[in-house]
Amino acid sequence: MTKKVTLEKLPTGVPGLDTLLAGGIPKYSFNVITGSPGSGKTTLAHQIMFALANPKRKALFFTVMGEPPLKMLRYQQQYSFFDPGKVGPSIRYLNLAEDLQKEGFDGVLDRILKEVRDFEPELIFVDSFKSVVQATKDTVQSTASLQYFVQRLGIHLASWQATTFLLGEYAEAAQEENPIFTVADSIIHLSQEFEEDEMVRKIGVIKMRGTAHQTGLHRFRITDHGLQVFPRLLGGIVASRHNAPRAKSLGQRLSTGCTGLDDMLDGGLPAGYSTIVLGPPGCGKTMLGTSFLGAGARIGEHGIIVSFEHSLSHSVNTQLDALIEQGSVTEVRLTAHDLTVEELISALLDAVDRTGARRIVIDSLSALELVIAPQYRPQMLESLYRMLTHLHARAITVMMIRHVVNMTQPVFSQGDFIVDAIIAMRYAEIDYKLVKLISVPKLRASRHSAEVRSFKTTADGIELVDSI
Repeated sequence: MTKKVTLEKLPTGVPGLDTLLAGGIPKYSFNVITGSPGSGKTTLAHQIMFALANPKRKALFFTVMGEPPLKMLRYQQQYSFFDPGKVGPSIRYLNLAEDLQKEGFDGVLDRILKEVRDFEPELIFVDSFKSVVQATKDTVQSTASLQYFVQRLGIHLASWQATTFLLGEYAEAAQEENPIFTVADSIIHLSQEFEEDEMVRKIGVIKMRGTAHQTGLHRFRITDHGLQVFPRLLGGIVASRHNAPRAKSLGQRLSTGCTGLDDMLDGGLPAGYSTIVLGPPGCGKTMLGTSFLGAGARIGEHGIIVSFEHSLSHSVNTQLDALIEQGSVTEVRLTAHDLTVEELISALLDAVDRTGARRIVIDSLSALELVIAPQYRPQMLESLYRMLTHLHARAITVMMIRHVVNMTQPVFSQGDFIVDAIIAMRYAEIDYKLVKLISVPKLRASRHSAEVRSFKTTADGIELVDSI
């Protein structure tokens, strides 16, 4: 052999899964999807099948001892990926229960190969393959017979140039002593378990031949659109796959929308920086965030506002409402009570890809701490670091709002070291009046003012008054 073979990958159509698979399922591979009952195996298989099947790439879906095809289709057609126009010409369903009961392994193999010859599919699904084992384990057919059957099936299907998926209810895929796992090119395992009284679904790629796949367990959800996987990755990996335009942004300064504050920042926030705006309630943090987005809109830069509240937090912020209405700002609202940082990252990157946004305002970190899943709150700092790593790699400038209780003194947290800049807002009582003050305690690798300035909030944002 003088020429290396390149594995062709088939995109699964499952958001986030191809990231774990380093691009998709290898074409003509022999794959096993495992998991406990109700973990999402059948839905995952259908989502992949409907994403890939077409008149030139047909699919056969065999059921063995599980749900009859009509019952299964009744539920699968509730998902948005289901296309009834593909059922028949591109996708065909067949039940192998009778063949299994009457003729065992040989009968199942003969029926599969006959249907493959007749329909000539490139995609083959068998659900549930464990039923084949359970239905024959008390007969004279031994484990060796099963292994021989699986090997023959794999050889035949490979000769037909088909990509095969076997589904089985195996609770611990990595520990099962089964010949299926030996001959499989890949094993994808789904699980669900209770964490802090919440049902948590996770997916892991246990085995993937010839591919530097992502290991470990990753959260996923099942929605009306099917499965969505949220990979646990650092930003550089994701950014490299999105061709992040970081280099051309280096050195650029972005206006905050407040001329006086820009002067304190030596010309504005450096592009790609992460900033925390901290202060007590009512001091103008959200107005500053809105001004930052508005300044971007005036030069044609799209922005994103992220909120975690069910009600419209900007219902009295007419400037932000106008930016959203005119299409200069996209709102991303995440209100799940068991949110993970991977879901937040996924939502942000999807919004960036759709809009080309260069600025993001997160309002607020305090609200994020309330909606993040309880079991992940102790790792909140690590989660923020991973989120900022993703966005920094994409050259996104991020402004995060954090509420503090102390009205008159800046209150820093141990996590403030992970950001590039800090803008502190507070109150002072002067001549029996509350005066709003602003300062820049931190601006990494850049000159910045050490002054404390007073300011006022207006309909257009914040306006600096004088030094004190």
